Amino acid sequence: MKYFERETLERCQIWIAFAGMIVGGSAGLIFPGIQAVFEVLIYPVLAILLTSLFLQIPFGRVRRAFTDSRYLVATLTTNFVIVPVVVWFLARLAPQQPAVLLGLYLVLLAPCIDYVIMFTRLGGGDERVVLGSTPVLLVMQLLLLPGYLWLFLSESAWNIVDPKPFLEAFVFLIAVPLSVALALQRLSLHSAIVGRATDMAGWFPVPTLTLTLLLIVGSQIAQVKHAWSQLAGIVPLYLIYQAVVLLLGPPLSRAFQLDPKRGRALVFSALTRNSLVVLPLALALPQEHSLAALVIITQTLVELIGLLAAVRIVPRLLPARPFSTPQAQRE
Repeated sequence: MKYFERETLERCQIWIAFAGMIVGGSAGLIFPGIQAVFEVLIYPVLAILLTSLFLQIPFGRVRRAFTDSRYLVATLTTNFVIVPVVVWFLARLAPQQPAVLLGLYLVLLAPCIDYVIMFTRLGGGDERVVLGSTPVLLVMQLLLLPGYLWLFLSESAWNIVDPKPFLEAFVFLIAVPLSVALALQRLSLHSAIVGRATDMAGWFPVPTLTLTLLLIVGSQIAQVKHAWSQLAGIVPLYLIYQAVVLLLGPPLSRAFQLDPKRGRALVFSALTRNSLVVLPLALALPQEHSLAALVIITQTLVELIGLLAAVRIVPRLLPARPFSTPQAQRE
């Protein structure tokens, strides 16, 4: 019964997240002074969210996911070869303001490394291979993002991007939560109290994701409202990006010979972007590029709408194969 209730909560999480954003946006508009408080709280709440997400993954089986070379090649090729080409073409249609283009590239070129795990599970994908690929995706985007910015923006990326906020985000948002989750899982094998606590943590992702989005929207809503005339032009581009990824999902899955669950994982990896982690990077940019952070926040809002549809569409695009072959039976 408990599992059913938690599953019900997860199925409703996007609607709950939208409610959180509405509350956060309303608070940010009605009480302007609260925006600074919200900004301070974003990192701690996001760290709790990621810790609770990592606690749900059976780390004893992660080695198998990490050594899944076929999926790893597929996700690296998709996220760092195919997606950049798609993004470059979409950027030709975007408002040609440096800050808008910078925000667009920052968020769309960076694959998600946190709540993609949750949405992959909801969409019937293999969250273990997603978790196994996370360290590689993080290192690759750290190495390649400056080069992509230099190539696409035609100016030195080192004059735009300070790597320090990105490294701080990695340590605080990925390394620390992952270490805590590993330690708690190990302790839970020897302590019934810790075991019950880790089981209870399974209820945390939905409310903490909602609170994180509430804080992000509430802290930035006034700026988004002020700059909406500049931001509205990129909303259709985000929708087009999602549609292109969904259309490419089945042929890419076939090309890399992925079973349906790993194929769905690949789609969600390409569909879900790293907005919550690159946002601190954008907020640290010089004043002349401040619009970049609002471009990223706008992407987050549009992405949630797309994910609401994707958790239902992706299993239909990549249905489970009939058990007609020995290979299918093993999968």
